[in-house]
Amino acid sequence: MALEPQLYNPPPPRRAFVITRLHSQTHEIIVDLSTQSIISDEVYGGHGYPLLTSEEQTAASVLPLTYPPFIASITKRSLKLSDVVCSTFTINGSGAGSGRNGIPIVQAESPIWSPLNGVSAMPPDGPGFKIDGHNVRWANWDFHISFDARAGLIISLASIYDLQKGTFRQVLYRGHVSELFVPYMDPTEEWYYRTYFDEGEFGLGTCTVPLQPMLDCPPNAVFMDGYYASQDGKPMSISNAFCIYEQEAGRIMWRHTETDIPGEEIKEVRPEVSLVVRMVVALSNYDYILDWEFKPSGSIKFGVGLTGIPAVKGVSYTHTDQIKEDVYGTLLAPNAIGVNHDHFFTYRLDLDVDGDANSFVKANLETKRVTDNSSPRKSYWTVVSETAKTESDAQIQLRLKPVELIVVNPNKKTKLGNYVGYRLIPGSLSSPLLSDDDYPQIRGAFTKYDVWITPYNKSEKWAGGLYMDQSRGDDTLAVWSQRNREIENKDIVLWYTIGFHHVPCQEDFPVMPTLSGGFELRPTNFFENNPVLKTKPPTPVSWPNCTH
Repeated sequence: MALEPQLYNPPPPRRAFVITRLHSQTHEIIVDLSTQSIISDEVYGGHGYPLLTSEEQTAASVLPLTYPPFIASITKRSLKLSDVVCSTFTINGSGAGSGRNGIPIVQAESPIWSPLNGVSAMPPDGPGFKIDGHNVRWANWDFHISFDARAGLIISLASIYDLQKGTFRQVLYRGHVSELFVPYMDPTEEWYYRTYFDEGEFGLGTCTVPLQPMLDCPPNAVFMDGYYASQDGKPMSISNAFCIYEQEAGRIMWRHTETDIPGEEIKEVRPEVSLVVRMVVALSNYDYILDWEFKPSGSIKFGVGLTGIPAVKGVSYTHTDQIKEDVYGTLLAPNAIGVNHDHFFTYRLDLDVDGDANSFVKANLETKRVTDNSSPRKSYWTVVSETAKTESDAQIQLRLKPVELIVVNPNKKTKLGNYVGYRLIPGSLSSPLLSDDDYPQIRGAFTKYDVWITPYNKSEKWAGGLYMDQSRGDDTLAVWSQRNREIENKDIVLWYTIGFHHVPCQEDFPVMPTLSGGFELRPTNFFENNPVLKTKPPTPVSWPNCTH
């Protein structure tokens, strides 16, 4: 029996959006990849500049070493050029320093610990997940991985298999970190400009570092490379840009011990295994560990880890008793102040909960008084839900008021009549403390609210704007949302910011132990019941006879 020949289906037409600098102008070019032709070429006339390239930063770092006045200043200080390293920083304002401020070199010495004996676990039959190109399938999850020079890791087309319905159901169309705002709290001449927008200025993708097997990721990890276009358009590769591994960290998926049956004690426990996708970004002194964790229960957990070397300011102080003024931080070592600062990670999550028409529900937990003597109780709390109609209804500052934030599909219900949805479980609550009229906060106004909801717009990907370097805050999430567009039963995007106020301490120096945080997207009436209820136990269970 001969097989019929398969008809060849050519790939769909593909276009590339190119941003480039030519003759001191920013060009936005659309290229037809199939015909290798330019469709349009427009000059951008607004504020801000494109992502800094590694080539630009390298050129800027080398240039001072060839500049005679700079060489003379090094000689004046009895130094050699080989003693000097130049780093690139983005600017936030202007100002020129003068004179000389000499301080002793910071000393950082400590005893050496003996190495810890790690725990190693390898699945006997190899990885429990499958990778087909950039598509990953594991347990009941299926999703796509891609890499971007600005965003780094992007997860898209995430869907979960519903055993009862016998089909995959949509959860997330596309998700990634949209901006990383790191303002330092020193307003002096040498430091005031250090208010970085690390993703839009430097790029999480271009600053992704190769992961080290057995160290950055466990022995059972599988690694994937990342690719992006360099300044001249040639492909650049980052080996081991991210790793994928199954994690069993002694956590419990679900359990119950029943003790109310006389003479019986029933125990049921299911250990939890999850799938982690990890990327590490090295941005100057900080290393950021970014995890996506997929759980069989339907949850997606987002992990953020901060480590690296704190940015320190040289001072003449060697003891806190000598400090008589605000030094904007903590004395971490003799002659070294760790400057106070923030980290704000803004995620863009284009959710498609069981379809692309979704709504945003605020389920407020409100206290009610019992006033009719119908109960010995005096009060209780209940849920009062409201569906956001427009963008302003969904701008949330998470405080102490209890509220459940749910993206629902108003066109889909469970058999019991509840709308299917996914709930945001927030992480660290750290709102910006800068004043609204401070220039860095104007540029970073997207951090004013912890949660924003916008209607899908393909041009609205970057919370701080497309051109972040030297921007003026006129193309941000906060500006787009002023249009107050309708968001009910629409294709909507959830923006969530997890923040850290970092007051450095001596334990952070000279290398900071990882500070971890995160948040979770958790199914809420998405399934008819617990989707992992029928997970097989690791050992056989002997059930008691409960029929009599």
